[in-house]
Amino acid sequence: MSETTPAGLSRREMITDSGKLAAAATLAGLSTGGVFAASDDTLRVALVGCGGRGTGAAVNALSTKSGPIKLVAMADVFRDRLDFSYKAISHEALGSKLAGTVEVPEEQKFIGFDAYKKAMDCLKKGDVVIFATPPAFRWVHFGYAIDKGLNVFMEKPVTVDGPGSRKMFKLGEESVKKNLKVGVGLMCRHCDARGELFKRIKDGQMGDLTLLRAYRQAGRTAMEASPPKPAGITELLYQVKRFHSFIWASGGCYSDFLIHNIDECCWMKDAWPVEASGSGGRHYRDKMIDQNFDVYSVEYTFADGAKLFLEGRTIPGCHQQFASYAQGTKGSAVISQSGHTPCYARMYKTQSMKSKDDLAWEWGKPEPNPYQLEWDQLVQAIRKDTPYNEVKRGVEASLVTAMGRLAAHTGKIVTYDEMLKHDQELAPGLDKLTFESPAPLQATADGKYAVPMPGQPVKVNGKTVKWEY
Repeated sequence: MSETTPAGLSRREMITDSGKLAAAATLAGLSTGGVFAASDDTLRVALVGCGGRGTGAAVNALSTKSGPIKLVAMADVFRDRLDFSYKAISHEALGSKLAGTVEVPEEQKFIGFDAYKKAMDCLKKGDVVIFATPPAFRWVHFGYAIDKGLNVFMEKPVTVDGPGSRKMFKLGEESVKKNLKVGVGLMCRHCDARGELFKRIKDGQMGDLTLLRAYRQAGRTAMEASPPKPAGITELLYQVKRFHSFIWASGGCYSDFLIHNIDECCWMKDAWPVEASGSGGRHYRDKMIDQNFDVYSVEYTFADGAKLFLEGRTIPGCHQQFASYAQGTKGSAVISQSGHTPCYARMYKTQSMKSKDDLAWEWGKPEPNPYQLEWDQLVQAIRKDTPYNEVKRGVEASLVTAMGRLAAHTGKIVTYDEMLKHDQELAPGLDKLTFESPAPLQATADGKYAVPMPGQPVKVNGKTVKWEY
């Protein structure tokens, strides 16, 4: 499953190609709203990164109900992607529901690696910017937003390596000192049903949690598998466009897809794991040139010895499961059952989680969409000037996810502290990229890229690296 808009449309599907513009019509039932930022009570929004996630986030922003709001600027490195996103958001199918919320003149549509600055320059202090570019660019864009005094919504993950995590921790502290409101797109944390389950676990209704299990087993997903680069596009732009396929850009499919299951399990445990060990491999990549494994199996260990077992797979034709579970000394629970939303959270008196006779509690009613809730809550915090900053937790979730990825890619046990202190910056100099820059990862003569080799050093860009990629 993919992340969805309030109308149920996948954020990725929204911008698959311009021929699917009619999909925007499914947004017709959305409501309007806004936030407070400037003297006229209108919150101005800039969208940086106009793919499916960015388009979905912009629609969620414009669907808040606490005051006037307008999308006023957009930025991307691909003109066609920006154009489709603009059309999807402002299409006439939205009718009066979002009427008047999209005011992006041509001169405020920016293309290029420096376009993020130009889009944010269209805002005033207290407005909000959406970051939905490949995750590697988060620290670059976030630093500029802090300098401008802007509130932020950023998609997950927010870091992909140790150096980036350290930068984001520091930037997060700076944003707190400046009283900026920052949301991170780990929307499961805003789910009412999961929230009630968490409260019951904290109340001791399941005893001590000793085991958590998470599964995201599907077929090919988004852009995790990529064919050889076609003619007519540079290596840099191909890697940015297909960012799920490249570790430097997104942390690969492990960091980008599995972070939600990892985060919701750690939420229920109310702790972050201290180490990870893992395995994985490539089996069916055929002629694909991406860096991802087909399967991942990771064991996370918490400080008290409890375990989180994570299974990831992107192989067509296999059993599919998208769920997370918790097991304690007094019972068990379904954290999520069939994707991100609805989660169908419930608790059982036993470990089997099968018989209704063993049911101890269930949410059992419609679940408000967490994609919209996270925006409603961010907007409310901006209007009421209440504390709201998810950066630290977002970095922690991203770091723990990268820890598991690194363990699987290297075949080593990796601790939380080792991941944080790890000195391999996967893509140095991202703040200086231009269209003429070489890609952070160079293809070999046969057009393929270095892939993780557990237990062995890997040659990347002609150099042998000790760890990953």
